Formats: sequence, structure tokens, C-alpha cells
Amino acid sequence: MLGALLSLLFIGLMLCAFLFSKTTKEFPKSWFEWKTEFRYQYLGIVGLIHDAQYAARDRVALYKQPDRIAVITGGNRGIGLRIVEKLLACDMTVIMGVRDPRSAEAAVASIVDLKATKGKLICEQLDVGDLKSVKAFAQLIKDRFSKVDLLLNNAGIMFAPFKLTADGYESHFAINYLGHFLLTHLLMPKLKAAGKEGKNARIVNVSSCVNLIGRINYKDINGKKLYYPGTAYSQSKLAQILFTRHLQTVLDAEKAHVQVNVVHPGIVDTDLFEHSATTSIPIFKKLFFKTPERGSRTVVFAAIDPSIEGQGGTYLSNGGKGPFHPDAKKPAKCEQLFQYSCDLLKIQKYGNGEF
Repeated sequence: MLGALLSLLFIGLMLCAFLFSKTTKEFPKSWFEWKTEFRYQYLGIVGLIHDAQYAARDRVALYKQPDRIAVITGGNRGIGLRIVEKLLACDMTVIMGVRDPRSAEAAVASIVDLKATKGKLICEQLDVGDLKSVKAFAQLIKDRFSKVDLLLNNAGIMFAPFKLTADGYESHFAINYLGHFLLTHLLMPKLKAAGKEGKNARIVNVSSCVNLIGRINYKDINGKKLYYPGTAYSQSKLAQILFTRHLQTVLDAEKAHVQVNVVHPGIVDTDLFEHSATTSIPIFKKLFFKTPERGSRTVVFAAIDPSIEGQGGTYLSNGGKGPFHPDAKKPAKCEQLFQYSCDLLKIQKYGNGEF
């Protein structure tokens, strides 16, 4: 009898854990949605274990770099805000591309004394999901600066309801991936101008461990036929990794002093979870998820740490290499998405800065 009661209690606890950690607040309506949720549950558990297991190596050493210019998308909240804090502590000039520059500056000012820091903060308007906005932001950077040392493609959304952008792309694909693909292309001449022998300019793409269950659906890239937030998110995160891998191949062939890395910051307690069921039990996130400060460490590590100089194309997690999707190990798969993206944006020569 006691054994049966304990079994029922265990099943009840597992069911509650599932219900309150779903990627959406709605109940799965099909086997496809159930399967997606189970995969996320599994990756979530593995991710939390990985974060705990490698907590000791999840560190970044900051050092003064007053001559360097960093561009970051987003950064007014969560992980991005803590990234900006660290870059300013390195005395860099930091340009934030954000939807609301005034609120972004106020957010940074709430954790950094902008009058005392030797770093310089510049906030400019950018909606990375709007290609016209991306182009305007990139042009502003090119007009004002002779080089860009660091590009951190950080802005993103997660588990959002279906929505097409003004350009006609599904919002996860547009914001998390395609807008950054274009921005990187437009700023590449400035990145190449900054890089030199032994001191590469760096691009950091902020991805996620859910790339492991991602699939690029070329037949329905916008998910119009079958949309589920978790699937759209994992597709965009896999896209970032495939892009990273092929872009490094291109840069190596050109012998450019630029490296690109991709990062899983960990499972972090941020507003990105606003569409998920975890908002029902915020104490769970406080207890088990990383803080935004911890989540920012590997991103900044990828941007500045000398130990990974020349190791472009690497997927980093908790201060070291992490597991990524098998397709990212296949050059043809990486090139396929790269060329598909160029075709979507009508880019003839990637990296020449023209659009």
C-alpha cells in the first residue's frame, strides 16, 4: 500500500513538474506538441545538470581594453545587460542596438556608474527583426567608426506566439537568426579592419542547447503549415550554429583575422521565459536557473578570452566546449543554410557589406 502511494506521489510530482515547465502556458494538443515538450523537458534536465557540473569553470577574467569597440544587439535586460556591464568594466566603447535607447541607457545606469566608468556607452535604435532597421543601424556604425572589434549577436525571443515580421518572416527566425545574419554581413568590413595577426576581431552568436532538437524546415521555414513555439525557437538556434560553422570556414579561406563562436549561456532566469509555464512558479527558476550575471560569463569569455584565440567555429557552454547538433558537423548542411539565407536576402557576396 505504501509503495503504491509513493508511486502515485512520484507520478504526481512528475506531472506537476511537466505542467509548470512547459514551453507554453497552453496544453499540448497533438502528439507532435507532446513530443516537442518531452524533448524540451529532457534537454532542460540535462542543461541544469551541465550548469551545475561545470559551475567551477564558468568564469571569465576581465581586463582593460580601452581601444576596443564592441557592438551588441539587445542588452537592456537579462543576460545582455550583464554583458554590457562586463564590457564597460573592460573600458571598451560599447554600442547597444536596442528598440528603446533611452530605457536601455537607464537600465545600464542602474547597475553601472556611467560617470565613473572609463568605458563609453552609446545606445542606438535597432529592431533586429526589421531588415530596414538592421540596415540603418549598420550604416550608422559604419559612418561613425573605422572598425568594430567585437560583434555580439545577443538579442532574441523565445516561445513567442506565431507572428510574421514586416519582411514576411516568422519572428523567431527573423529576430534570432536572419537579422543577425544580415547585420554580420553588413559589419564584416569593419570587423576585418579591426582584426590583426594574433588578435582576431570576434563575432559571438548567442544560441541555446535546444539546437540539439532543432530542424531547419526549408519547405516551411515560417511554420505556416504547422507552428509550435518550441519548434520555431529550436530551429532558429540551430540556424545560428550552422551559420557560425560555415562563416568560420569562409573567413579561414579568406585568411581574415576574424573568428566567430557560438554560445549556450546556460539555463538562465530571464524575461525570455515570459511565454512559458515557468512563470507560474518563479521560485523554481530562482532556485535552479542561473542568474543573468552567470549567464553572461561564457558570452563574454567567447568575446575576449585569449585562451580561445584562433579557435573560431567553436560551440561554447559553461566556459568550455559543449555538445551541438550533428548537422553542424556536416559542412554541406552548414553551407546549405548559409546559401539559403543569402538567397533570401539577395546577398551576392557575403561579407562585402553591401545590401
